[in-house]
Amino acid sequence: MVQIEQLAARTPAVSVDELLKGFYPSPRFGQVSFASYRPDPNQPSQAAAVKALEAFAGGVGAGDGDGLFKKLFTKKVATRAGIYLDGGFGVGKTHLLASLWHAAPGPKAFGTFVEYTNLVGALSFRKTVEALSHFKLVCIDEFELDDPGDTVLMSRLMRELADAGVKLAATSNTLPGSLGDGRFAAVDFAREIQVLADQFDVIRIDGEDFRHRGLPAAPAPLKNSQLAAQMKAEFDGKTVAEDEFSSLIGHLAGVHPSRYRQLIDGIDGVVWRNVATITEQAVALRFVVLADRLYDKDVPILASGVPFDKLFTDEMMHGGYTKKYFRAVSRLTALAREGQNHEPS
Repeated sequence: MVQIEQLAARTPAVSVDELLKGFYPSPRFGQVSFASYRPDPNQPSQAAAVKALEAFAGGVGAGDGDGLFKKLFTKKVATRAGIYLDGGFGVGKTHLLASLWHAAPGPKAFGTFVEYTNLVGALSFRKTVEALSHFKLVCIDEFELDDPGDTVLMSRLMRELADAGVKLAATSNTLPGSLGDGRFAAVDFAREIQVLADQFDVIRIDGEDFRHRGLPAAPAPLKNSQLAAQMKAEFDGKTVAEDEFSSLIGHLAGVHPSRYRQLIDGIDGVVWRNVATITEQAVALRFVVLADRLYDKDVPILASGVPFDKLFTDEMMHGGYTKKYFRAVSRLTALAREGQNHEPS
């Protein structure tokens, strides 16, 4: 027996505290540590990055609760306000960032660049600063520069958090061919965050860049007549969200992206009927956030309609938000492979 729900019928109400409690590594990185990271012996920068991050973790919260005398006469751990991991895809940047989060004392926050911009949209900039200023560490995964407004917003947010004594850590995310060698160049990051740049230690992590393989082949979509039997076979005894794709797309417009994590709470799998190419940019960007949250929770997908490599228009896939759409297609394809073919995502 499959328990069937609809995402399009869910409208989660989330408090500020609940939103902030959601800023932790996804289950994929829920148990990682510096010890579980396996540096490539042919890439010494990877082992060097582990040592640098371990030292940085030791400086998070250093001096908290000390008296004036101790602060004046004890040696302080010398660390800058921020650390930035610069490297290609597949070298373990998110693993290391999550390891830093696990190693550092709390309170602390871990989220993607998009999750922080969504948090500002949900709370307002000032309330976000006030809430995060109480944290000792804020980790920002997949720092993005494709939206000038969001970049300025995050630069200002990081500046105010650094002024409040919060330690910051960031990683990057780019596409093959971007910035020459497929990496998010540290010089571009430094330029965009302006006055914060000299407060960041840049850690370069070398290694094979797997993005040159391109998008994985999307599995052939199921027929509508196959969905019920496949759903029963794959998700027996579990809770599944079954939605008409057009209804889900329309519903997402009324749910703030900061609540998408709660939108899929308790869902073990999703089934989408009649997936169609998304032609509006605003709709597509919202759907990217949902794809990220589904991937974070490793939620398998069964779907009919167009394959996921046709989910966005060619113009979108080659426009200003290319990397977002590339990531979404890659992740949705992995989840569809898991749902249909039992391939781990």
